[in-house]
Amino acid sequence: MEDCIFCKIIAGEIPSTKVYEDDEVLAFLDISQVTPGHTLVVPKKHVANIYEYDTDLAAKVFSRIPMLARAIKNSNPNILGLNILNNNGEVAYQSVFHSHIHLIPRYSKKEGFGLRFDDNSSKYDSKKLQEIANQISSKVEK
Repeated sequence: MEDCIFCKIIAGEIPSTKVYEDDEVLAFLDISQVTPGHTLVVPKKHVANIYEYDTDLAAKVFSRIPMLARAIKNSNPNILGLNILNNNGEVAYQSVFHSHIHLIPRYSKKEGFGLRFDDNSSKYDSKKLQEIANQISSKVEK
């Protein structure tokens, strides 16, 4: 895609700090470095978000995640954990519309990055949960 910054990085038109590259995937350090080692895993094929992946592309991209996560963890003995994050759509804080997966090493709980999930379990009885599950499962592509 002509105006896509990640496509330009993949094409070598814009420099990046590469961590890994093969025929299908490029992994490079995020310039924001939420924490040291914050890496982006990007399919070389331009797809805007997870909704545009086919099974083959998903296998190619997501199969690299464990290998890269281990490499990040093994690169620094102070890494205690890792967040894997994929934002899809502006409302989900996607800022570059070329699909990418964030691998964010965690050194402590006090490093300026956090996820918090509210417990809404009291709002959903088993009937409501089943209704939601049925809505989703009826849309699964087979």
